Amino acid sequence: MAKFKILIIEDELVHLSVMKAKLEFEGYEVLAAKDGEEGFNMIKSEKPALVLLDIILPKMDGFVVLEKIKAEKIEIPVIVVSNSGQPVEIDRALKAGARGYLVKAEFNPADVLEKVKEVLGDSSSQKNVAAAPDPVAMPGGSNTGADADGKHGAKNRILIVEDDKFLRDLIVQKLKREGFVTYEAIDGEEGLKIAGEQHPDLMLLDLILPSLDGFEVLRQLKNAADTSKIPVIVLSNLGQKEDMDRAISGGAEAFMVKAHFTPGEIITKIREVLAKKY
Repeated sequence: MAKFKILIIEDELVHLSVMKAKLEFEGYEVLAAKDGEEGFNMIKSEKPALVLLDIILPKMDGFVVLEKIKAEKIEIPVIVVSNSGQPVEIDRALKAGARGYLVKAEFNPADVLEKVKEVLGDSSSQKNVAAAPDPVAMPGGSNTGADADGKHGAKNRILIVEDDKFLRDLIVQKLKREGFVTYEAIDGEEGLKIAGEQHPDLMLLDLILPSLDGFEVLRQLKNAADTSKIPVIVLSNLGQKEDMDRAISGGAEAFMVKAHFTPGEIITKIREVLAKKY
């Protein structure tokens, strides 16, 4: 039985699903709200032991939620989890009553868990050690000794072109656990440079990137003789049919919308594409 109930107020579905999976695996009961108004109502009705609160939210932002908690003298600790790392915003959140502040671009799910345990004073292990593998830490299943392509031989090399540090670190961490060799790029130009130098077995490509966007990266990659054969899986927040059609017609093997897939499903798709191409 879960020891503590935690409410996550977060409208970015990728971050929400990752934090929720990690906390549930550790034995916490997790509730979720996707806007500030719904979140504040759940704080009052569900009385969680702790709240993980984004700042930029629909209907009611995180600062207003903090102010209402304080005004109504609700004694529930809040940890802010935000895209902004500006000192003025951190200071404002802490003065409004937040017990901690994590910047999304600078942490991974283990950091969230550590801060949750710190605030709750929960040093005990809540999960059953014989339980199934952590769905966040080992999303594609355990590595049984075979290399990443399922055969004994050279390990598959994956290039991740993604400017969201949280998601990039998460995917890299999971790929490494599965035996893949990884390369990382935070913008389109760097992605093309690494692709030309390292010739990875597959590229995982975001579309919204600094310098060159993903569509231009895909165009240049496929037009260059030495990189044209590298298979590409697009992983993007864009989900419009025209974006998907444009990426596939540009040479991508698959298109995955970030909010619709877990890290484990992303790795499953990587394996499928590798098996088909090699």
